[in-house]
Formats: sequence, structure tokens, C-alpha cells
Amino acid sequence: MHIPRESTTNTASGMAAIAFTGCELLGAAPAQLQARTAAPGKARPQPASRRREVKVGGRRVKTIDVHAHCIIPEAMALLGITRETQRGPGIDQVGPRRIAEMDEQGIDMEALSINPQWYKAERDLVTKVIRIQNERLAEFCATYPDRFVAFASVALQYPDLAVQQLVDGVKRLGLRGAAVGASVAGKEFSDPVFHPFWAKAEELGVLIFIHPQSTPDLAPRLKGNGWLANTIGNPLDTTIALSHLIFEGTLDRFPGLKICSAHGGGYLPSYAPRSDNCLRVAPDMDTGVKLKKKPTEYLRDMYYDTLVFTSEALRHLAAEVGSNRLVIGTDHPIPWQSKSVDHILKTPGFTDKERRMMLGETAAKLLGIKP
Repeated sequence: MHIPRESTTNTASGMAAIAFTGCELLGAAPAQLQARTAAPGKARPQPASRRREVKVGGRRVKTIDVHAHCIIPEAMALLGITRETQRGPGIDQVGPRRIAEMDEQGIDMEALSINPQWYKAERDLVTKVIRIQNERLAEFCATYPDRFVAFASVALQYPDLAVQQLVDGVKRLGLRGAAVGASVAGKEFSDPVFHPFWAKAEELGVLIFIHPQSTPDLAPRLKGNGWLANTIGNPLDTTIALSHLIFEGTLDRFPGLKICSAHGGGYLPSYAPRSDNCLRVAPDMDTGVKLKKKPTEYLRDMYYDTLVFTSEALRHLAAEVGSNRLVIGTDHPIPWQSKSVDHILKTPGFTDKERRMMLGETAAKLLGIKP
């Protein structure tokens, strides 16, 4: 279908642009994977839709969605999970259908991730599941190199194995980081058992995408109308995870760690200043971990997607964490938001530079994507 091109010349002065740095360009998926997914001499299948081109201030912007899901049915089957239990129309398809939907939304590239449903699986089984998933993700990226990059799956319940899977995913398969939950089988990410994983991610300079898996301990209270396990449970799960990473000193221990959280970082950015006062009010709760700066200052060391629904929510998130720390998140193909590009284009108060950063420039640097 024909989609009108988008253009905006909004130069409203709201927040000043903030300088940012990116990671080094990561290697592309190896040639042998391309050979496995595209037969020699045959063109890759192309969608019939016409891509919506997004411009800001007269300049074409490569839009990059950091929050996009898929599943690999073969791997899910090993875990006893069927396609029918997974939300999102076309979540098992990475090809013309998905690309057509991206074209309509104005999304040039997606960073694919798979929600971790394997944190209770045994080591041998999860090793096989992750191998299948990461190799298939790399194949998708090799088949459509201008439309997809991907986050590796890792078995964090076995941190030593997760380190191996991260290294293999990044160095052999060309994946751009890893997608993780918000806790692992009852353990918080700040637990020292995960330090080797954070150290390796920091060493590699890759992005870790945190996507919550509800808040398992509250499952009984989240039953009933409103899908509260997701509606409330997911943002809360992220809020708890990030708070532990801050207060337990994990971010001080690994200052170069690059973390991006789904759903705008959960509730933390909305009520962050309370964190700066908690131990003043209750000094008896101080366990002796001495932070190098105020808790709220760590918010500007991390990244967040823009899946916060309203203009005021996006403006407030940018005010708390910095517009240079925001990247598009659509949750595609789960239909939370089909107007993620317009959400950024139409929210008042941002400069053209800030809009370009949020739409794709910041994500490109984090994921090693050429402009």
C-alpha cells in the first residue's frame, strides 16, 4: 500500500540536546549464514508495501526499533511451548509480512529479541535451545541485513554458559548484544553470581536489553481483570531490577555497561527522586554499600525505549533521563503501539536534533548500525 512520507520541521526549543557516545561497530553476520538463507543468484524476497520514509528538519532519518519480538517455534517446542500461547500476530514470522508492517509504521530496522522463557530449563536443554535461537536470529539478519539486527539469547541461570553464549553470539554470529529478563529464578541481577556476565558485556561494549517477565512473586495479586501481570507487573519488574543494579553498586562496579530497558524503564523514572532520600529517612536500612553518586544520577547512565504512550509521559521521561538516552520501542508485533514514530514526531518541546537521536541515531551507535 502507498504510505505518505513523513516530514517535520518542528524546531521548538524544549530541552537542550545532550552529547552522547556510542559503542564500536560490531561485525556483520558471517558469510556462511547468508549462504544458508539466500540461495546463490536469487534475490531476497521483498515485501509489496512501500516504505514510509521519515524526515526531520528535511533530513531522512533511519528509524531503529530496539524493542521488537519474535520466536523460533523449533526452540520453543523443545521447552514444551506452542506458538498458540505466544501473543503477537506473526510473532513467528521474520520476513515479508513483518517488513510490510514495519514499512507502514515507518520503521527501517528492528533489533529482534526473544523473551526469555527458559530460565528454569536444565543446562543441556537450554544449551540446545539457545544455539537454535541465536543461529536462526543470525540467519534472519543475514537474509535482511538492511532491516534486522538481533540480540542474542542467553541462559542466565548458568552465568558461565551465558558468558559463552554472549561471546559466541557477538563474535561468531554478529549479534549486537543480549536480551534478558529482569530477574533470574528468584535472583536479582545485582547478585554477584552475575558479575562475570556483566563484566563480559562491558568488555565487549554491547547493549543489554532488559525486558521484564512480570513480577513472579506477586502472581496471586496480579490475577483478575486488566491483565495486571503485564499491565502492572512488567513495569514493576523493571523498576525492581534497575533499583537493585543502582543500590547494590552493580553500575559502579561496571561503569561501562550499556543497559536499555523496555517500557520506558518501568516506574522508576516517574518517581526517581524518592530514591535519593530513602537512606536519609531510614539510615538503619543502609547495608554499607556506598554509591559513587546519587541514585537518580545513574538513570542518565542507562537507556530506555519510548513505549510510554502519551506526549507528557515522553516529555517527562526525557526530562528525567535525557533525550539522548531514548530509543524507539514498538513491542512489535504485540499491538501496544503502532504509532511509535509519530509519538516522537508529534510530542512538543523537542528539537530536531533530539528527535533524530530518539528515532534512530542513538540506537545506531549502540547497535553498530551505519547511519
